[in-house]
Amino acid sequence: MRNLVAYAAEEAGYNPLIPAWYDIIWSSLCFVIILFVFWKVALPRMKDLLDKRSAAIEEKIAKADEALRKAEAALEEYTAQLAEARKEAGEIREAAREDGKKIIAEAREIASAEAARLTATAHKQIEAERQSALVSLRSEVGTLALDLASGVIGESLSDDAKAKRVVDRFLAELETEKVT
Repeated sequence: MRNLVAYAAEEAGYNPLIPAWYDIIWSSLCFVIILFVFWKVALPRMKDLLDKRSAAIEEKIAKADEALRKAEAALEEYTAQLAEARKEAGEIREAAREDGKKIIAEAREIASAEAARLTATAHKQIEAERQSALVSLRSEVGTLALDLASGVIGESLSDDAKAKRVVDRFLAELETEKVT
C-alpha cells in the first residue's frame, strides 16, 4: 500500500519536498527585508553597543594599568623611604652610642676630678687637723712636761723661752725614740 499523498503527488507531477515558485519568491523577499532591517538597524546598534563596551573595558584596563604603575611607584618610594629611615635610625643609634660613651667618659672624668678634689681637700683638712692636734698636744705636753720638770728640778720654769726650749728638746727626744 502506497501512501496516498505520494501517490497523488506522482499523479500530479508534484514533489512535496520542493516548494512552489511563489513560496520561494515571497520567502526570499521576506528574508531580504528582514536581512536589510537587521543590517541597517540591529547590526549598527549591536556594533555601537559592543564598541562602547569595548571602549569601557579598555578604559578600565588603562585605569588599572595606571593604578598599577602608581602602586608600583608608591611601593618603590615607600621602600626607598623605609631604607632611608632604617639608615637614619642606624645613624641615630650609632650617634647615641657615641654620645653615651662620651657622656660616660665625661662623667668619669668629672667624678675622678671631684674625687681627687675631695681627696685633696680631705688630705688638707686632715693635715690641718693634724697640725692643730700637734700644736694642741705640744702645748699640753709642754705644760705637763713643765709641771713635771718643775717638780723634778724643784724650781719653777715660768720663763717662756726657757720652757719652750725644754719642751722642744723633750719632744725631739720622744720622736727619736719613736723612729728607732
